[in-house]
Amino acid sequence: MSNISQALTIGQVAQTLGVSAHTLRYYEQAGLIRAVGRTEAGHRLYSPADLDWLRFVMRLKATGMPIAGMQAFAALRADGQPTMGARRDLLVAHRDAVLARIAELQINLGAIVDKIAYYEAAAQAPVADRSTRHTDEPQALSHQEKDSP
Repeated sequence: MSNISQALTIGQVAQTLGVSAHTLRYYEQAGLIRAVGRTEAGHRLYSPADLDWLRFVMRLKATGMPIAGMQAFAALRADGQPTMGARRDLLVAHRDAVLARIAELQINLGAIVDKIAYYEAAAQAPVADRSTRHTDEPQALSHQEKDSP
C-alpha cells in the first residue's frame, strides 16, 4: 500500500459499512475481497479502493445477488480487462432479476395500498353501517381482493 495515511483498519471499515469485522474477514476468505494490505503486526489495512469495492459488493448483496454470484464477479474482476464483457453480462442478468423483483414488489405494494384505502374508507363509514356488516370486505369484490384478508 503506497499511502498508509489513507489506510483504514478493519474496525473503521466495518463501522463505515455497517458490517462486522467478522463479515469482512469472511468476505476476504470467500474471495470477495482481494488480499488487503497489512501492518508489520499483521493487522489488515484497507485502501480507499478496497472500501469502494466493498461498497459495491454490499450493493450486490443488498440487491439479492447470492454469494456465488458475487464470487464469480469478484473472480472475473481479478482477471482484469479481458473479462469486462463477462462482468457486464453478469451485471445485466442481475439487473434484470432486480427489476423483476421490483415489479413483483410494486404489485404487492399496490395490493397493500388498496387494502389500506379500503380500511380507511370503512373507518369513515357511519357506525351503523359498520355494525351491520358481517365481513370486512365490500359486497362486490374485485379479483384482487377475493384472496386477501
